[in-house]
Amino acid sequence: MHDIIIRGDMIRLGQLLKLANLASGGGDIKAILEHGVVVNGEPEDRRGRQLHPGDLVEVFGESLRVVAQA
Repeated sequence: MHDIIIRGDMIRLGQLLKLANLASGGGDIKAILEHGVVVNGEPEDRRGRQLHPGDLVEVFGESLRVVAQA
């Protein structure tokens, strides 16, 4: 599991994928979402989905946990 540290209390899914170096732009994000992304155990296809500290994102067999910056 990889912790992705964010500033503030929210990040959008597309931004998280970029921050985790899984996507470089909108086309990459769209392809990833079509491949399959799971947020907190539920399939997700909206790149604008709001994520908060503690949320768990699974993509390409990797787990990403959203963590607030201390």
